[in-house]
Amino acid sequence: MNFKLNKSTKVLSLGMMDYKEAWDYQEELFLQTIEIKTANRKIEENDHQITPNYLILLEHPHVYTLGKSGSEEHLLLDERGLKEKKATYYKINRGGDITYHGPGQIVGYPILDLDNFFTDIHKYLRLLEEAVILTLNEYGIESGRIKGLTGVWIDYEEGAENPRKICALGVKSSRWVTMHGFAFNVNTDLNYFKNIIPCGIDDKAVTSMEAELGEKQDMFEVSDKLKKHIANLFEMKLLE
Repeated sequence: MNFKLNKSTKVLSLGMMDYKEAWDYQEELFLQTIEIKTANRKIEENDHQITPNYLILLEHPHVYTLGKSGSEEHLLLDERGLKEKKATYYKINRGGDITYHGPGQIVGYPILDLDNFFTDIHKYLRLLEEAVILTLNEYGIESGRIKGLTGVWIDYEEGAENPRKICALGVKSSRWVTMHGFAFNVNTDLNYFKNIIPCGIDDKAVTSMEAELGEKQDMFEVSDKLKKHIANLFEMKLLE
């Protein structure tokens, strides 16, 4: 246990970044944090090094990613189809099934040492969802959760005729350090979701803020509101 708690979180706004490049970068920060925690176990408590926290925010070029519990059958494109769509495809080590990332989508990779906040992955996921729900509420979009499904949904009430996912989540954690995160559809080209069965769910649609509001949204404004809610919910201090 790291007794010197650090609730400061460095925000890394990286713009448009290749998926593999971003994956390598977050994995580097993830492993560095785990190394600090491992070293702390071997030294006196008073000499413990504080573990850092990061929030990476970016966009990706068109890419499909498949989590550990996913099925390759949920990708409906072969290599030729991927080329035609100018998209890439990766199998990765997060939880969850297949999802899409692309321009117009806010992708967030929180690399947090949850020992600095709380050691509860369920709570961690619910707070990320809540930050998106609160952000959408500022735009007059009512959203929520569907029992048994991770993510944020529009028309989420039981029995609703047209539930639509607007934010997907998939995380990995080790020694309470997190990586991977969320994909929030703001101005996303939803046609790309037609090439997959998103998160293995074939009876529900996807949506975006643009689709719900009828016009493109300011990505920077949405991102700022989202950061504010993440900071409040996690009781963290963001360092820009």
